Amino acid sequence: MGKRMESNLIPPGLTYLADNIISTQNILGITKEQSARWAEHLNLPKQAETIFFAGCGYQYSGQLEALMSLVRQIDKSVIGAELPMRFARFQKKLGLNLPGIYSKAISRGGAGEVQPLEAAIKVLRNLGISFGYLAETEPCCGAPLYQSGFREKFAANARQAYGKLKSAGVKQVISVVPYCTNALQNLFPQYIDDYDLEVKHFLEIVTEYLPSLKLRYPRKVKVTYHDPCQMVRYLNLVDEPRQILKAIEGIKLVEPEWTKGEWSTCCGGGGGFEAVFPELSQVLAVNRASELLETNPDIIITHCPGCVMQLKDGLRQLKVENVEVMDISQVIAAAMEK
Repeated sequence: MGKRMESNLIPPGLTYLADNIISTQNILGITKEQSARWAEHLNLPKQAETIFFAGCGYQYSGQLEALMSLVRQIDKSVIGAELPMRFARFQKKLGLNLPGIYSKAISRGGAGEVQPLEAAIKVLRNLGISFGYLAETEPCCGAPLYQSGFREKFAANARQAYGKLKSAGVKQVISVVPYCTNALQNLFPQYIDDYDLEVKHFLEIVTEYLPSLKLRYPRKVKVTYHDPCQMVRYLNLVDEPRQILKAIEGIKLVEPEWTKGEWSTCCGGGGGFEAVFPELSQVLAVNRASELLETNPDIIITHCPGCVMQLKDGLRQLKVENVEVMDISQVIAAAMEK
């Protein structure tokens, strides 16, 4: 297939994300030094056999949320038949400088999107686990490349990422983003001979320690849980988050009767879907938020940066202000506080 024909078939939003991953090792084209600043105050060693893999999702969710909100507000006549959007041209037209936006957010100390990462690190430290963080040298897992059909580019990125991890002396990886975890755990071995990294998801680690933990949430709340697609369909992490939530004193877990676990309805985020179909993505977000609201929760809990973004947007569209959306890592960290 010629490059011209290929470029006409691939949605431009996905091309934009793919180009960023290949050129800058993250989905938004931000420098790795900027993206790693969130952890500077945590004093994590930059070299260790066991590392915390932060991934792109949580680090850039605030910027993605702002960008998607902007996209959805644009008059269709501006883009016309080019919906799905042409990201690069779209940014240039609006004078949007994502690296600049990110830098300002970090310098203000806001960066609320990284709170789940900080919470996960706090939990792991409380469990007595010794680990490091590669910071600006952490490679991108390239999962969006695979999900978007760029299999050759994904394979090349996987081999490069694996080489970086091995050269840093890494043997075990604790990953927190479902997409990254699936890529490192299940996809990399398909393209790399003699793949030997031990990869575990954050919730697997917490579940292993659960019998010895005494968890208490600061207040009594009723919560519901949204299963991220990657968590249940590729990582088979269905029972673990529920075991954890049920073990926390002060939390009452109430779920939809049908749309849970492997039958959970998609929130409309992830895999580049929101970049290609921003309006349909929002419809799905509202639909899923409505289903979860039927349980009358105080908090909707999930564990995926894309799901957090989508569910928050769904609640905004429904004008619901008395229900929070939280990542489960934040809930666990709060339950560990004395």
